Amino acid sequence: MSQLFSPVTVRGTTFPNRVVVSPLCMYSAVDGLPQPWHFAHLSTFARGKAGLVFTEATAVEAIGRITPKCLGIWTDEQAQALKPITAFIEEMGCIPGIQLAHAGRKASTSPPFEGAQPLAADHPERWDIVGPSGIPTADNFPVPHELTADEIKQLVTSFAAAARRSLDAGFKVIEIHGAHGYLLHSFLSPVSNQRTDQYGGDIQGRMLFPLEVSKAVRAEVGEDVPLFFRISAIDGIEGGWTMDDSVTLAKALGEAGIDVVDCSSGGVSGAPRFRVADDGKPLNKSSARQPGFQVPYAQRIRNETDLKTMAVGVIIDPEQAEQIASSGQADFVALGREIMHNPFWPLHAARTLGDDPEFNLWPKQYKWAVDRRAQIAPLNQ
Repeated sequence: MSQLFSPVTVRGTTFPNRVVVSPLCMYSAVDGLPQPWHFAHLSTFARGKAGLVFTEATAVEAIGRITPKCLGIWTDEQAQALKPITAFIEEMGCIPGIQLAHAGRKASTSPPFEGAQPLAADHPERWDIVGPSGIPTADNFPVPHELTADEIKQLVTSFAAAARRSLDAGFKVIEIHGAHGYLLHSFLSPVSNQRTDQYGGDIQGRMLFPLEVSKAVRAEVGEDVPLFFRISAIDGIEGGWTMDDSVTLAKALGEAGIDVVDCSSGGVSGAPRFRVADDGKPLNKSSARQPGFQVPYAQRIRNETDLKTMAVGVIIDPEQAEQIASSGQADFVALGREIMHNPFWPLHAARTLGDDPEFNLWPKQYKWAVDRRAQIAPLNQ
């Protein structure tokens, strides 16, 4: 058996394989509630047999959504509406996970397919945004309200309440979103956090809010639930968050109850780094990042801490994913755009790596068909 398709246990959960569906925002919710699209979208990955299927970034309060169409779990109604999704994922033998998020100063924008820009001042669905300091994300973004210490404490409570609802909804894994310039990352980065109270200043102060959230979530869910934390390992801009900072944070996250660090990068003053070239220009064939360009971040944290890690970012080929897992660079391998392109990527990868010669991993409703196709395929070559 390949390492990629070997099981791994974290606390009270055993994952059937190391393939993870990264949280993929769909911008298709209504008042934070999932729609038929969400079931169709996530159930496909479960039929494709990814070991862990994450929902998209799910807001812990209404103003924490990136857009008015983002998923939420700040009410019990929203949690109950997610139950059919988690039940189906489990029925397929996969693990349902949720990413809890707050967009902070990058909230109240339009979806990417509508421009990904801040909503106009007269837009009927616009709301005021918040952040660690009164520093906008970019010139065309509004100035966020600087959160008070009491408001920060309330947000810690909101994350914990969302974690409890997540368990009620049937999720078995929780990831806290601390990357891509959203609220928790904006507290970590010196680019966006210029506070002078206990939540600012040196790295210990800037880490305080994310660590309080992590501890509160761990206390709420108990000792058996695996907790992931997504970081932007580097800001990639002068004076920003560094890889050394990420190692320091990871060690503190471990003490706070986090089990797995999910390593992405960028986003504090623009798009995450996997969306842009080194010069900040849009991706094209000549400037696109190399496959697995963020894997070294996961490898270093895995080597220098006691935590497990998850690698993400331009992971495409089964052999590439197997190399990441078997060489000890990361414990989990997450896919985003590639698995949207091919939702059955895990099943094809298992076949490529020799782990499923008899198509036994396929859903029973499909197995007879793919087995038959394999018999006739040579006739079409």
